[in-house]
Amino acid sequence: MTRHVPRRSRKEEEAPPAPVRSAPTSLEVVEAFDEFMMAFEAFKEANDERLRQIEERVSADVVTTEKMERINRALDEHRRLVDTLVLKQRRPHLSSGRDTPYRDLQHKAAFESYVRRGAEHELRALEAKAMSAGSDADGGYLVPEETEREIGQLLSQASPIRAIAGIREISASVYKKPFAITGPATGWVAETAARPQTDGSTLAELSFPAMELYAMPAATQTLLDDAAVDIDAWIAAEVQTAFAEQEGLAFVSGNGVNKPKGFLAYDTVAESAWEWGKIGYLATGVDGDLPSANPSDRLIDLVYALKAGYRQNAHWVMNRRLLGAIRKIKDADGNYIWQPPAQAGGVSTLLNFPVAEAEDMPDAAEDSFSIAFGDFRRGYLIVDRLGVRILRDPYSAKPYVLFYTTKRVGGGVQDFDAIKLMKFGES
Repeated sequence: MTRHVPRRSRKEEEAPPAPVRSAPTSLEVVEAFDEFMMAFEAFKEANDERLRQIEERVSADVVTTEKMERINRALDEHRRLVDTLVLKQRRPHLSSGRDTPYRDLQHKAAFESYVRRGAEHELRALEAKAMSAGSDADGGYLVPEETEREIGQLLSQASPIRAIAGIREISASVYKKPFAITGPATGWVAETAARPQTDGSTLAELSFPAMELYAMPAATQTLLDDAAVDIDAWIAAEVQTAFAEQEGLAFVSGNGVNKPKGFLAYDTVAESAWEWGKIGYLATGVDGDLPSANPSDRLIDLVYALKAGYRQNAHWVMNRRLLGAIRKIKDADGNYIWQPPAQAGGVSTLLNFPVAEAEDMPDAAEDSFSIAFGDFRRGYLIVDRLGVRILRDPYSAKPYVLFYTTKRVGGGVQDFDAIKLMKFGES
């Protein structure tokens, strides 16, 4: 069966396209945030009605449950809209060139000629003069510093773990960090008593290799010929999603083979038997779920499994489906333990600690580690090797021009006491 598509009138066809705004206005952000708060109030009313029906009838009315789930989904959509508007409003603009050093302007102009027309002789001369590792044409050329900075800022906005983890820029292929397994021995002595020699610290070393991450955006030659197109901004926007998706998965569950090692890939142990090199966990006591009676108590237990020094900057990490279920939970006083952000651009909180929504966290299932809580800035380290490289390929996918874009990223746990997990199992 063919679908009828109404024919556009000549007036509609000749009408100029609507102008596209590069950034939303403050009024648009405020209006979107107001709609989000209205959706949250509607969600609370529907959930309160569901809970009342459960108390009176043993089970909730199907219509009420469906209404609450529909509002819950709308709440997610409103939150994503607000976050998107705020990120667009905060997006930094690339330099206009007024305060840019002459050498950087040379690099930027040479890079644009390479991307648009494939003219690589200027870039080759500049990078050879600087003895850059990217001067080999087969390996591509380094992007200008401001473009690399733009890509990094966009990734911090799009990647939930990168936004809360510690970040270290390196110029080598591996970052090595020494740490003390045991501190020096100490003791109390009298004023005139002998001071026996004490044992020294025992040191070990953590190693974080930087692995290659790539994206391959494509463009038509017509797009590249258009002088109105900001090539730097286009490249940064194109690789943002690809890099963020791959990074997000690796930082959570990567196995460390040609990619960063995620915090869920390390050995785990019950918190009562915690030791360095493993990540401690608490069990919910129920396979695949939180306990039906006082479920917030297990979340509070997880908060206080973390030492006080780490709690100040701690974050929850879970996916939006599990967060949607936790939104329904109240504490003993009848207050919702999840609260929306206080303003547009803020973060939601769970038990007064901010929540990072990571879609790569597993759903609640038997013996799954679906919730993480900790100070990720101290607990998880991301290493970025300086330099983003681009190789122009006009031959492999004609009539499109491919841009093979690579950066080197590593990651792993640097403090095993700073992150705790919730295991959805009996023990």
